[in-house]
Amino acid sequence: MLKSASSLLTLWVGAAALMHAPPSLAQDTARPVYRCPGPPVLYTDAITPEEARERNCRGIDGAPLTVVQTPRRPSPAPAAAAAPGAAAPSGAAAPAAAGATPRPDARIDPAVQRARDADARRILEAELRREEERLELLRREFNNGEPERRGEERNFALYQQRVAEMRAAIGRKESDIAAIRRELGKLTP
Repeated sequence: MLKSASSLLTLWVGAAALMHAPPSLAQDTARPVYRCPGPPVLYTDAITPEEARERNCRGIDGAPLTVVQTPRRPSPAPAAAAAPGAAAPSGAAAPAAAGATPRPDARIDPAVQRARDADARRILEAELRREEERLELLRREFNNGEPERRGEERNFALYQQRVAEMRAAIGRKESDIAAIRRELGKLTP
């Protein structure tokens, strides 16, 4: 009888403990989920109802929410896995031959890189010539700070405003030309 009384007492104590226990993890995840506007849209259950009101978030109670995890990329095979006596293919053909996606840190064939550099240099030089011609036109129109007055500029303040805008445009054009020259300086000759 003593054994059954102690087990009955244990049962009662366990039941009382379960009734007064803190919420379980399963109940914890049942917190309200909010959809907060803005790029990107945020779905969260980590904010309080007051914070949700401040952020203009609305609850999505009862709406199903699916979390999709993107698949992980396979890690690239180490280069040491190749046979020690075999020569590794050079340039961008190596990843294509292996059937893998090209790595961003893979070396590019020097001939391909020279062609890219030549194209970049040609494009930058053409842009530099175009910008220098535009700068020359702006300077010619600016006429050393005294451009021709237009008919609608009877008010001297309008004329001064146009002169200030022309001066700012010349400054921007000069900084554009300096930036193009810096980019050209970075390319190998």
